[in-house]
Amino acid sequence: MHVTGSHFTHFADRTDAGRRLAARLGGLGGPGTVVVALPRGGVPVAAEVAVALGAPLDICVIRKLGVPYQPELGMGAIGEDGVRVLNEQVIRLASVTDDQLAGVERRERAELERRARRYRGDRPPADVRGRTVVVVDDGIATGSTARAACRIVRARGAARVVLAVPVAPVDWTDRLEEVADELVCVDTPSPFFAIGEFYADFSQTEDEEVLRLLAEARARERDGAGDGAGNGIDEGRDRAGGEEGGDESGDGVDRELVLPAAGAGLAGRLTVPAGACGVVVFAHGSGSGRRSPRNRHVADRLNRAGLATLLFDLLTEAEESDRRNVFDVGLLGSRLTAVARRLGAGNGTGDAPVPETRGLPLGLFGASTGAAAALHTAAELGPAVRAVVSRGGRPDLAGAEALGRVSAPTLLVVGSLDTTVLDLNRRAGSRLRCESELVVVPRATHLFEEPGALDEVAELARNWFLRHLAGHRSDTRNP
Repeated sequence: MHVTGSHFTHFADRTDAGRRLAARLGGLGGPGTVVVALPRGGVPVAAEVAVALGAPLDICVIRKLGVPYQPELGMGAIGEDGVRVLNEQVIRLASVTDDQLAGVERRERAELERRARRYRGDRPPADVRGRTVVVVDDGIATGSTARAACRIVRARGAARVVLAVPVAPVDWTDRLEEVADELVCVDTPSPFFAIGEFYADFSQTEDEEVLRLLAEARARERDGAGDGAGNGIDEGRDRAGGEEGGDESGDGVDRELVLPAAGAGLAGRLTVPAGACGVVVFAHGSGSGRRSPRNRHVADRLNRAGLATLLFDLLTEAEESDRRNVFDVGLLGSRLTAVARRLGAGNGTGDAPVPETRGLPLGLFGASTGAAAALHTAAELGPAVRAVVSRGGRPDLAGAEALGRVSAPTLLVVGSLDTTVLDLNRRAGSRLRCESELVVVPRATHLFEEPGALDEVAELARNWFLRHLAGHRSDTRNP
């Protein structure tokens, strides 16, 4: 069976692609299904599919064999369990010798083994015997890696193999129909040159994001979340990105939006769980944005606790190229203040408020220079801001005058090995006249990249916001 879309539009990113792909796979949910991703780019796509289907998420490590002088052109692929797939036509046309092929395969086999250890550790692959396996990648180009993955899960005992991707060439089914029982694709645009051309954001997926998504999937499985209902709802959150809901209807909201602020249109992602008890706006640091995996990790933890989140870009792409803007706290703070007001949060007022958040108690989460912007906004909005959390932030950049006017309870979180920033936080904390606390995460550096460090930050932020936001919802949310 082949399922393909008919009208193509660009995907915002792999998460967006995963949600749209999941919408075509709804009939596959249930305890008999396992979702298997091709790292690294396929994992964010597959994570959304696994949530929607209420299925466990695993990986199948595959490495493309690239032509020596043109590595992006695949001449085959290798996978776990010794699987090897070659494209003899590419090898012949590219005049690749046996020695060259062996050299490429040797290098890629070493990388495959490294990644398998990195992603899976000592855990064995998921047991797929007698089950439906949905193999997911971020797209199909030559099809070599997808072919290898399907062969691996079939050899491991899968009863049914479904190959699902967001985008592929028009002839992809001719290439792959013999290795899968069902082929599902959101769209097959023509002409087709490369997978990345159909994504607005096709930035490289890092190991840290793969590990985070796999850990979250294991946690959902342990907690019994989404036990096969296949309804696409995770912890009361609409992962399909619907445009409506999240007020009093009992539906969650997860959507992209653009908020005008100080003459600029700022892109953001709004997530509102059903029955949200508050909303937290994220102010990103220098060189970061709404797709920061660290802030998304924290935001996901807040969403699971019943807190709405807005992750948005404080600067436009053109403005980011001027490094002076990154440290312009006045500019960043004014943008954040304008966005907070448009949410209609805190005191229930706002300029053209976002209806899903109107009347929700407002919190601010700032990282790096974004922490200074958050405190600037807290000083400007006064009681409308009920809590602030800074992650590895530079609160000192807000200035002594603004720090002295902050009334919102403020939590400063710094890694113990981030010594310079820790000292700056101590000094800034002494200027705060509100309830405040400085928490030092042991053996953590500035980005909290050490195992468990970011989870500790997320836990601290969740507890702080629940403590100061829950129970303060405004009646103005009810029309």
